[in-house]
Amino acid sequence: MAFTGFPDAAFSFFEALAADNTRTFWQANKGTYTAAVRAPMDALIAELEEFGPFHVFRPYKDVRFAKDKTPYKDHIGAYGESEGGAGYYLQLGASGLMAATGYYQLASDQLTRFREAVDAEAMGEEIAGIVAGLTKAGFRIGALSELKTAPRGYPKDHPRIELLRRKGLTAARSWDHASWMGTRQVVKRVRESWAKAADMNAWLDAHVGPSTLAPDDDELARFGPL
Repeated sequence: MAFTGFPDAAFSFFEALAADNTRTFWQANKGTYTAAVRAPMDALIAELEEFGPFHVFRPYKDVRFAKDKTPYKDHIGAYGESEGGAGYYLQLGASGLMAATGYYQLASDQLTRFREAVDAEAMGEEIAGIVAGLTKAGFRIGALSELKTAPRGYPKDHPRIELLRRKGLTAARSWDHASWMGTRQVVKRVRESWAKAADMNAWLDAHVGPSTLAPDDDELARFGPL
């Protein structure tokens, strides 16, 4: 199926789910999710296959240790990873669309390489300049988490301390729900956003790269069909 956009029913589904996040609602509206949310997402990631392969996250939340016991996620997400190691993430919910890319969570071996590269003068200045450019262009720079202070072995007044504190490096663009999301403009905007972050990903791929550590069970469990 060719991607033609996300229908209004996709956004309405998540709005209704937010008001009634129950199994009863889900069972009654699963057909809408499949047709209006999951099918267009599958078609979209097929169009963006050069950034994949992609996996679509399960809609079910892991509530074992969560205070919020509502069973379903209020969005759909898809994740792809390049051969070099950079990740590409899409998320659609009631409020709109997000496209992010980079290294969201660094494994211990990646984190060591990342900090060493940021600390090195030439490589560090290069990535700092790239990040500054992305911020100026309207990207939100982030990571899964970051330290409150300098990591062990690095001075608190390091010229790139903000990068050194991060345990990942991503660039994201978010768009509020708009009429163009119901068209093929989605493909163009997502692809353009990821292309603008290509220099950041090239730096990460060259100086950090994929982890050589085996993924844990929780990471593997994030992916899979409904």
